[in-house]
Amino acid sequence: MDASRKRHPIQTVLLLLFCSGVLAATGSAASAVPPGGDPAPPRHPILGPYPARTAIRPDAVTSGNLLYHGGSVMHQSKSYAIYWVPSGWSIVSGYRTIINSYFTAAARDSGGSQNVYSTLTQYYDGRGPIAYSQTFGGSTTATDPFPRNGCPPYGGLPVCVTDEQVLAQIRRVMTAKSWTGGPTHAFFLFLPKGVGTCEDAAGTGCAFSAFCAYHSWSGMGATEVLYANMPYADTRPEACGTGQRPNNSDADDTLNVTSHEHREMINDPNGDAWYDAYGNEGSDKCAWRFGTPLGRTATGTYNQVISSHVYWLQEEWSNARSGCVQRGV
Repeated sequence: MDASRKRHPIQTVLLLLFCSGVLAATGSAASAVPPGGDPAPPRHPILGPYPARTAIRPDAVTSGNLLYHGGSVMHQSKSYAIYWVPSGWSIVSGYRTIINSYFTAAARDSGGSQNVYSTLTQYYDGRGPIAYSQTFGGSTTATDPFPRNGCPPYGGLPVCVTDEQVLAQIRRVMTAKSWTGGPTHAFFLFLPKGVGTCEDAAGTGCAFSAFCAYHSWSGMGATEVLYANMPYADTRPEACGTGQRPNNSDADDTLNVTSHEHREMINDPNGDAWYDAYGNEGSDKCAWRFGTPLGRTATGTYNQVISSHVYWLQEEWSNARSGCVQRGV
């Protein structure tokens, strides 16, 4: 079976099956249309789920280099951060500031070779190679109430939102802020601590057991929405935490998975560009691998310096090195 057929539409399911040793047949990607006949473009399969520590795929590093499958990459990217924090919910002080500063720092370092994003410049599509060219489009805090649970609550978490509900909220914010979609815009929706999220109403593949974050897309062309679902990593630090807090914040753990999804959105935005023979995207292959520390703050170790800010981020796969690297090709 060729790689495109082995690439399962719901990769979180594969993560669970690899851990339990169960074999399952893969299916074709199914389009989902919101209830009520909403004419909005269908959602697509979730991609590049950052595996929880208990759901790491054993084939990720040993399955060879990334292969090009003909799809588009993001030659430049503009990122937006959405914090969905309804009344009665909260995130720790400084969380938003640190995450926003990260996107700003990554943009300021554009064109350089000193951080993990520079590794992506070896990948390409029919229009040429990826350029390390980023901007930060801004952030907003949405206080809209959470909808009725779209998936069964689990693990003592009182709220569970589905991928469909996450996408609907992103679209709502885009409309309110007059933010536009398109193949160079990336939207990150950050949930508060204590909120669960699953891929669908059946509770297929949920945060903190199958994944720590994932990316996906809806639509195409100028109205395409490239997005990432970002649960609060420290809701379950044993599953999604790194053990290092160089900025002394819960944001440190969230930024590790944010960086993972952002990089995968750049070189495999629609699931048809760069992944290996087993369907692993570049950051999947290096999940939970951090390399050699560069230094330490008073509160934690760091391995990345991005525009003078320090972070503890997983490495990225380099085809040129056939391995995980912290920076460069």
